[in-house]
Amino acid sequence: MRVLITGGATRLAQDLAETLSVRHDVVLMDRIEHLPALNYEVATGTLSHTGATNALVRGMDAIVHGSDTGLGESESDRLDLAMRCTYNLLWAAAEEGVGRVVLLSSLQVLAGYDEDMTVTETWRPVPTTDLDVLSHYLSESVCREFGRERKTGIICLRLGDLVWGDEGEGVRSSSALYFDDAVQAVERAMAAERPAAGPDWKLLHIQSAVPGARFATTKAMDYLEYSPVDRG
Repeated sequence: MRVLITGGATRLAQDLAETLSVRHDVVLMDRIEHLPALNYEVATGTLSHTGATNALVRGMDAIVHGSDTGLGESESDRLDLAMRCTYNLLWAAAEEGVGRVVLLSSLQVLAGYDEDMTVTETWRPVPTTDLDVLSHYLSESVCREFGRERKTGIICLRLGDLVWGDEGEGVRSSSALYFDDAVQAVERAMAAERPAAGPDWKLLHIQSAVPGARFATTKAMDYLEYSPVDRG
């Protein structure tokens, strides 16, 4: 599978590219020219509404897209990425016949609920003015409309608080997501079949099986056969 991963300046995107490149043909993309070329290709683009974005996505089987930049950009630039650039990417994907887009969002859009509540995908987001949370929420809104119109198949993965293997000792977060579980969810979302009818949009919660897990992942287990390692 040929896969484009955006947000290449972030640790998540770079580690996903490195891990997925073992089994897939990966292109890691960012908006500045500084990415190291390892076991995958690298590309630079602004995600503008031009032929350059079409060329970037052409021939891709799947796109993994997130609104994080990792660059300390201005508020306006980050909001621009979450909305206009996400729109441009999806429009190009639809025009070029890319069948699957995986949006990497965050469970932080639901963090406003009490800790003792087990929150599912049916609960309304409670975004704040925090730029990270707001960017994820706005990206979800753009993707949801494309999915409803079946312009391309979109699966939104709301990821928990990421934990890398070298940081796992003593983690106590009730919404922790270990990187290996995140990789499993992303790869299965990339390969998921599109529905024959109705909205081509799926929203799934992804976190690890930790004691007191705050967010229900039953839907992801059913739809993707997501099977996180038991961390109990």
